[in-house]
Amino acid sequence: MALFLAIQVPIMLGIALLVALALDSGRLYGKSFFRITIFLPYAVPAVVATLMWGFMYGTKYGLVGDINSAFGVALPDLLSPDWVLASIGNIVTWEFVGYNMLIFYSALRVIPTSLYEAAEIDGAGQWRIISSIKLPAIRGAIVIATIFSIIGSFQLFNEPSILRPLALNSITTDYTPNFYTYSLSFNGQQHNYSATVAIIMGVITMIVAYAVQLRGMRKGA
Repeated sequence: MALFLAIQVPIMLGIALLVALALDSGRLYGKSFFRITIFLPYAVPAVVATLMWGFMYGTKYGLVGDINSAFGVALPDLLSPDWVLASIGNIVTWEFVGYNMLIFYSALRVIPTSLYEAAEIDGAGQWRIISSIKLPAIRGAIVIATIFSIIGSFQLFNEPSILRPLALNSITTDYTPNFYTYSLSFNGQQHNYSATVAIIMGVITMIVAYAVQLRGMRKGA
């Protein structure tokens, strides 16, 4: 879980930020189409998205297997223990890049254009405008998106639970805290223990989210 949080969240938010900056630049052709295309995966239910990607990952029946057969190559098994965490991270990133992009893009659109005009008069280039105007102005949106993403990582359940029948050797019942809590309660009938784990995870999630919020507010001060 810690590895997933440390790698997947920055990658997802980084991609979302780059897309939002590209859309806000006004230099992207077909901006409306591109924006809705990036956002559409968020409208796909998590169960459907996980099943779709899970079958594409399959080496015997999915896209990976078809590529291996068609080209005579041996792509890695993306549902193996070495790759399954990255595979889950890819699914979550695909699902939520559009959501975070919309948060960043909305924050960028409310920046006064007079700031850009003043910067251009002073001879500032695009990279200078991004680093000195855009990023500081949307720091609050970045903090909010980071908090939401951290909470989402602690709540990870649908993707590993749905992929488990396809990757029995890779995903165990304690693969994520939520999955572990669910297994304790509904499979092991250990309701008290399950409730204790759930409460502990809730407290940890609040502490981490609060720490991120304090750090973001301190930087913005």
